[in-house]
Amino acid sequence: MAKANCSVFTFLLATFMMFNYCAAYSALEDARIISEYKRYLRTTDHAAVARSLVHKTNWASVGSISTNDKIADYPMVNIISVDDSAVDGTSTGRIHFLLTDLDFTGPDWKHINKVTFLFSDDQTLNCKNHGLDPMEPTCPRTIISGKVKQLDKNDKNYNDWLQAFTVRHPAAKSWIKAHSFYLCELEIENIFVLDFYGGPHNVAVSDYYNAKPN
Repeated sequence: MAKANCSVFTFLLATFMMFNYCAAYSALEDARIISEYKRYLRTTDHAAVARSLVHKTNWASVGSISTNDKIADYPMVNIISVDDSAVDGTSTGRIHFLLTDLDFTGPDWKHINKVTFLFSDDQTLNCKNHGLDPMEPTCPRTIISGKVKQLDKNDKNYNDWLQAFTVRHPAAKSWIKAHSFYLCELEIENIFVLDFYGGPHNVAVSDYYNAKPN
């Protein structure tokens, strides 16, 4: 990030000097260049960005190590509906999702319990509405890796977790009956956030859970 900031500063300084060489001094132009430089040095609460994306998005792209005989040991990518809400709809940061062994991810995690979830602000159409391509660093994304934990139906909180999930995903009520879906939680081990130029930022799991979503 330091190299990127240095490069930006060098570019802006060169632009500023060129402007003053070619034209009379302009206080407004000077202020604009300084403002642009400060914008590139902005600070972001990356943990809050991660919490916000997890709470706002209804689904995630999920990567696992495939057990399918056609692509065994290749990465598999799936779409999984997610929810991190308490019964009252507030964010908990705890990523809950339904899996079935009839799909790709179910058998995969039981063979090698390593998965990665990708959340992008483009899923909310926020990036599109601001003219941003999903691949641009200014279109925020968070990448969360960990292990799948199948939740115990006898846990005193299980029904609350399931209720919160089905409030956000009403169709899930029929999935559970028809296709033996089971409720899971991601045991988070690593978090990356990319929300601006300069590369991804590693977020501590404790900071993620302590953060307040925007």
